[in-house]
Amino acid sequence: MAVTKNGREMQGEGVTRVRGLRVGHYTDREGATGCTVVLCEAGTVGGVDVRGASPGTRETDLLRPTQRVSEVHAVLLSGGSAFGLDAAGGVVRFLEERGIGLRVGGAIVPIVPAAILFDLGLVTSKVRPGPDEGYAACLAARDGPVAEGSVGAGTGATVGKLLGPDYAVKGGIGTACVDLGGGLVVGAIAAVNAIGGVYDPGTGEVVAGPRVDGGAQMEDSLEMLTSPDFVPRATAAAANTTIGVVATNAALTKDQVNMLASAAHDGLALAVRPAHLTGDGDTMFALATGELEAPEHFNRVLAAGASSVSQAIVRGVRRATGLGGIPGVGELASR
Repeated sequence: MAVTKNGREMQGEGVTRVRGLRVGHYTDREGATGCTVVLCEAGTVGGVDVRGASPGTRETDLLRPTQRVSEVHAVLLSGGSAFGLDAAGGVVRFLEERGIGLRVGGAIVPIVPAAILFDLGLVTSKVRPGPDEGYAACLAARDGPVAEGSVGAGTGATVGKLLGPDYAVKGGIGTACVDLGGGLVVGAIAAVNAIGGVYDPGTGEVVAGPRVDGGAQMEDSLEMLTSPDFVPRATAAAANTTIGVVATNAALTKDQVNMLASAAHDGLALAVRPAHLTGDGDTMFALATGELEAPEHFNRVLAAGASSVSQAIVRGVRRATGLGGIPGVGELASR
């Protein structure tokens, strides 16, 4: 489910195939921003891997293997740059009201890690998600199909920005799941706002890249950036970052969950090329609900994590619709 001011929603099943997780969006198409929450109220082992030189995050240090707390109750993905981190306060309020969180003395403290992407200026720089929007996303959270494309944290996302915003393509949010058999699943959700292009890992096809002369034909971002003739555009440097969550229903240790978050970046790099650049703050969270016993072959979970992330990225971009003068790839195909 999603809260949206206007616009059409696309529905897909992915990360919510991990039982115990619920996903909700808040979408503001007029302001071209939004946020997405993944609720795991029962308490889930969490991990994180932050890459790129421009991250915007909350509660990530707590997730590292050496830290004391392992329990996570929600993860927030938000637009709005650093301002969007305020939306996590609404998620904390939602959980506290329901008695969900880490019990510390007489208090209940919900653990809500968060990450943001830069979508300011696509339509306006004055509208960004805050506590009320984070709370609304929680109210909208469901365990069924998830809206994809230009919704939630993907509302104002754009990709293929090496030539600047006038040549970019609309990004979005997508979700996917890999079924490993025996009830074991690994799912992902990702909001894609990369400076680089997006590629289908299965075919090598360029899904989204800088548009030649602002038209329907797209360039290969990786080839462009590594060409001796390429001249970087200053306008392409800052407004980026891909963020997401990969989750499994297996019982994993905190060390293993952090390894799964690292594997998620492999999936990111398979679908976004180039990734982890100076203007990116690429951040991937990982969750393990512990419904099933620890898998005999943990490497299968890592491989499925990478695969589900790359699929989610491609789905999010293919399902995105135009906004702020930036067209979606589906609209380009129809020209």
